[in-house]
Amino acid sequence: MDINSILALGENALQLGLISSLTVLALFLSYSMLNVCDLSTDGCFTLGATVGAVVAIAGHPLLSIPAAMAAGVISGFITAFLQTKMGINSLLAGIIVNTGLYSVNIAVMGNSSLLNMNRTKTVFTMLKSVLENTPFSQEYVLIIALIAVIFVVIFLSLFLRTKLGLAIRATGDNPDMVRSSSINPVFTTIVGLCISNSFTALSGCLLAQSQKSVNIDIGTGMVTIALASLLIGGIFLGKGKIPLRAVGVVLGSIIFRVIYTVALRFDMPAYMLKLVSSVIVIIAISAPYIKSKLPTFKRKLLLKAGKEAA
Repeated sequence: MDINSILALGENALQLGLISSLTVLALFLSYSMLNVCDLSTDGCFTLGATVGAVVAIAGHPLLSIPAAMAAGVISGFITAFLQTKMGINSLLAGIIVNTGLYSVNIAVMGNSSLLNMNRTKTVFTMLKSVLENTPFSQEYVLIIALIAVIFVVIFLSLFLRTKLGLAIRATGDNPDMVRSSSINPVFTTIVGLCISNSFTALSGCLLAQSQKSVNIDIGTGMVTIALASLLIGGIFLGKGKIPLRAVGVVLGSIIFRVIYTVALRFDMPAYMLKLVSSVIVIIAISAPYIKSKLPTFKRKLLLKAGKEAA
C-alpha cells in the first residue's frame, strides 16, 4: 500500500467519522446528559437519510437539511411521548419506534428500499461547484461535515449552559430532585430527545447525500457504532467542561472509523464487520473496569510469585 492509498483511506475515515459524530453527539445529549438509552437511533438515522434524499431529489437540496432534522424531531417526540405519557420503559419505547420507523422509511422512499441520487443536486454537489478550480475542490465532503460538527458542538456547549439545558442535565442526574424543584421532567425529556434525534437525522441526511444513495439498511447498527464512539471519546476526554467532552466525542467517532477502516484493509468479510463493532464496544465499556482491577491483579501475581519462590 503506497502513501496515496493510506492518505485516501485516512481522509475517508475522517469524513465518515465526522458525519457519524453527529449521531454520537446526539447520544452524548440523550445518553450522557439525559440518561436515556434511545434505541430508536437506527430508525431515526435512516429517517433523516430518506427524508433528506426525497427532498433533494424533488429539487430542494438546501431544504433537505432542515426537513431531515424536523423528521428527527418528530421521531424524538414520539419516543419521549411513549416514555413520559404512556408509561412505557425507555428501552422498549425506543425499540417500538425503531420498528415502526422501518415501515415509515419505506413509505417515504415510495415503497422502495433504495434511492439513487447520482444525478441529484445535493449540498455536496453545490459546494463542489463553488470550490471548483480552488485548492479545496476535492474537500467538499470534509468541509460540510466539519461545518455541521462545529455547529452542533457549539450549540450543545451553549445550550447545556442555559436554564433549560441545566434542567435537562439535572433530569438525567436526579429526576426526583428536578420534580421537587418545580421543573417538569416530562418537558425536559421531550426537549432533550427531540434535539438529540434531530442531530441523528442530520447525520443520516449528510451520509446519504455524500454517498449519493440511500437504502433501507443505511442506519443498521448506528446505535452500536455511536455508543462505541461515545465510550472511546470518554476515555480520552471524558472529564471536564461540556465543550471539551463534546470534542472528545467527535474524536472517539473518528478513532472508531479509523479502526473500522483498518479492519477493512485486512480483507475481512463484510458479515464480520458487525462483530468488529461489537468487539470495539466491549473493549470500550470494559476498559475502565479492567484498568481499575489491574493493581489488584498485579498484587495477586506478586504474592503468588513470592509463595512459589519460598
